[in-house]
Amino acid sequence: MFLVNVIVGVLAGIGLYLILADLVRLPHTKASKAVNNLAKKQKEQVSTIDIWLGSISSTIAKHLHLNEYKQQDLSADLRTAQIDMTPEQYTANAIVRAMLIGLLAIPAYFIFPLMAPMILLLAFLTYRINIRKVSGAIKIKRGRIENDLPKLVAVIEQKIQYQRSIVDILEDFQKHAGDELKHELAITIADMRSGNEEEAITRLDGRVGSPMMSDVCRGFVTLIHGDVATVYWSSLKLKFDDIQRQRLRAEADKIPKKVRRLSLIMLVCFMLMYMVIIVVQITGNLGILFG
Repeated sequence: MFLVNVIVGVLAGIGLYLILADLVRLPHTKASKAVNNLAKKQKEQVSTIDIWLGSISSTIAKHLHLNEYKQQDLSADLRTAQIDMTPEQYTANAIVRAMLIGLLAIPAYFIFPLMAPMILLLAFLTYRINIRKVSGAIKIKRGRIENDLPKLVAVIEQKIQYQRSIVDILEDFQKHAGDELKHELAITIADMRSGNEEEAITRLDGRVGSPMMSDVCRGFVTLIHGDVATVYWSSLKLKFDDIQRQRLRAEADKIPKKVRRLSLIMLVCFMLMYMVIIVVQITGNLGILFG
């Protein structure tokens, strides 16, 4: 009976896969390999499964309708995280990856029914993780930009005494900035040269979405209006230095916790090792004791 359930489950899964592949016009293996080989020639690592999932996501995205608020919010987050997808494509991608796991519940129901709800729960968790990836990417990018801002403010505090051009200051600092801030500064510098400087600074503040960057942009606007604001930049430098010290202290406080966790794991491993040795010795001597 178990063998029959296994065969039925596997055949049902294969049949459902073939039906869905035909409905969403999934590319054939040869076509996928051709695209993959082309991507390799362009030095981009794209797996066959990513190509398949991308094809399915594109099909679903055409029929996916998000409300206006969610679409605008997600679109802004994707731009900030530098993810080249529309909100519909991003949402469809998360749905497809969850469905790929959720389909395993069908053969699991015939083989081991208790596993089906667990697989569906895993599919739901996969969807939540994938839909929140953009938030994680934004948090990492914002953190790296904020790590460079104290150095930027220190440079501005020194240079505003003899150099009033914000574009020149940003161009000089761009050479020593991290990748994330360098990218944002490149956009801002080009924006300032081709348009209104104050609007370019406002757009920089909106893209990064950081309170620290808002403070820096506020100082930039003051400079554009002709006010050097030496006291503002000095106080901002002290504020950022204090924030940096607090972050370093928080990172340092995490290290003992990690060490304690690892020590506890090692202790448990040693105890299990000794317990196994004791059990083996007792088991081996049972025949002598009762022989």
